[in-house]
Amino acid sequence: MATVTLKGNAINTIGTLPQAGGKAPGFSLTKGDLSIVNLEDYKGEKVILNIFPSVDTGTCAQSVREFNKKAAELGNTKVLCVSKDLPFAQGRFCGAEGIEKVEMLSDFRDGNFGKAYGVEFIDGPLQSLHARSVVVLDQEGKVTYTEQVAETVDEPNYEAALEALLDA
Repeated sequence: MATVTLKGNAINTIGTLPQAGGKAPGFSLTKGDLSIVNLEDYKGEKVILNIFPSVDTGTCAQSVREFNKKAAELGNTKVLCVSKDLPFAQGRFCGAEGIEKVEMLSDFRDGNFGKAYGVEFIDGPLQSLHARSVVVLDQEGKVTYTEQVAETVDEPNYEAALEALLDA
């Protein structure tokens, strides 16, 4: 279990992020067209997992915008934005914002991603949503960097994630 805060109030996650150097847990997530995508589908590419509670909050939306801008400059890299938002809400947001360089993926079906990555909130007002986190994977699916944002309303450290990506 990890403890972070939401506007200064402690809230807990179901576990901890995967350790750098280890293999990333597999996942099955839902794309905007309701098809399923798995971690194996990204083998051979570097991956940034931008994990957050909901695209309908200011900080979450900003993280998608920032990674979308940064992703345009990256080769052999996929930025996967993961939340429990329905694919329809994710698609609406991307359409309204002109987001085209990241993939929005939903954990709405069974929540197994949130459990496997240790980011599901187990208490507080965001219970069952995902804690704001970033996980960077190399081409073989090995974890090279993780960040669990200590204060949920704060943005992740984009530069540290991108630097880890370049070193992967």
